[in-house]
Amino acid sequence: DPTPSKGDIEMTKEVKDAAEKMGISVHDHLIIGRDGHTSLRAEGLI
Repeated sequence: DPTPSKGDIEMTKEVKDAAEKMGISVHDHLIIGRDGHTSLRAEGLI
């Protein structure tokens, strides 16, 4: 199931914040599942 969990969303925001402090851009976080994928950017979660 490629639906992002609350933990996925929280972890992505933490990684994005930490990366930005080092001058690194996080463009997306993809969750890949057997039946498809989800882009957190496309879902408005980043």
